[in-house]
Amino acid sequence: MKKKNYRYRPDLSELPDWLRKRRTPRKHLYLSGKRILPKGITGKESAVYLIEETFLAYNSARLRQACQLFVQKMLKPKTIIGMSLAGALTPAGLGCSCIVPLIKAGFVDWIVATGANMYHDLHFAFNFPLYAGSPAVDDTDLRKNDVVRIYDIFLGYTDCLCATDEILRKILLQPEFQKEMGTAEFYHHLGKYAAEYEEKNGLRDVSILAAAYRCGVPIHTSSPGDSTIGMNIAGLELKGLKLRINPSIDVNETTSYVLYAKRSGGESGVVLVGGGSPKNFMLQTEPQIQEILMLRDVGQDYFIQFTDARPDTGGLSGATPHEAVSWGKVDPNRLPDAIVCYLDATVALPLFTHYALARHKPRKLHRLYDRRAEMMERLKQEFFQHTRI
Repeated sequence: MKKKNYRYRPDLSELPDWLRKRRTPRKHLYLSGKRILPKGITGKESAVYLIEETFLAYNSARLRQACQLFVQKMLKPKTIIGMSLAGALTPAGLGCSCIVPLIKAGFVDWIVATGANMYHDLHFAFNFPLYAGSPAVDDTDLRKNDVVRIYDIFLGYTDCLCATDEILRKILLQPEFQKEMGTAEFYHHLGKYAAEYEEKNGLRDVSILAAAYRCGVPIHTSSPGDSTIGMNIAGLELKGLKLRINPSIDVNETTSYVLYAKRSGGESGVVLVGGGSPKNFMLQTEPQIQEILMLRDVGQDYFIQFTDARPDTGGLSGATPHEAVSWGKVDPNRLPDAIVCYLDATVALPLFTHYALARHKPRKLHRLYDRRAEMMERLKQEFFQHTRI
């Protein structure tokens, strides 16, 4: 016999009539969420169970909501998903553990990352090791001993950084780099070499650049000079390197991805890991459509952000979903599908990735890189049909 689920109803007979009979027409709506009464943790639970059953309040609840929004709504076949990456994520191993699996599963269609993340990604492709360390060290002694520190990550100055630079410079001198291009094309060419180095070193799926190259995922950097990759390009320019990075190409190409998603019967969503320039560059696609190209649209359909910044100090200003509505970056009618989780990305991203891969089958790759010309042509046609400039 099926057990009935009786809802507990307290005895209110001792309360005064004015309190007991007060009209509360919407009370049941506010009290319709999941009851907070989790079972005791035994140590045998899966990560999915913990997220769904014990992440019930504060930022654990925001992480659960982000995971469920991603799986239940964002991963529809026609949704184009962009991911921004800021902070030293690849040195911490998050490229190998999280971002590469998401790319391969078809859960990330385009990326905006700092150049530093892409530079440190090359260490993994080239098989130059990074090591877990401690932040409580003498940095002067590290310098004397040829070791560089990224908080609690240690790497060799000569046999990792300088060795990476040496290989990178040889790659940059190859014929395909001797022209003007955007960063998507630049990283695609670089990703080809990263993939070759992976295979030569007997590695697989350790480099974001290599995975993106194989899966047709375009990668962009909004400030290409602000990294060791940019430094190497600048150094080689003194010797006659013909490579020129044109940021306008990136602005238009990233905008074309979002416009394509909206005009092809799909939707557009963003997963912002950290903040900074990559976050803004990804979100400015909608103001570019509406304000600059003067085309009709209403903003991103889905918005997930992992951050430790605050809006009241300026670090997150303009980028919370509600503020983003005022800029046209987020559709005001989709604010319930916008989640901000104030949590360290090194904690949030592995759990987020695990949940997505456990709860959703891989999607067919959109391979946006291969369709850049097509999407840019569609953007130009719509722009020229409506513009008065």
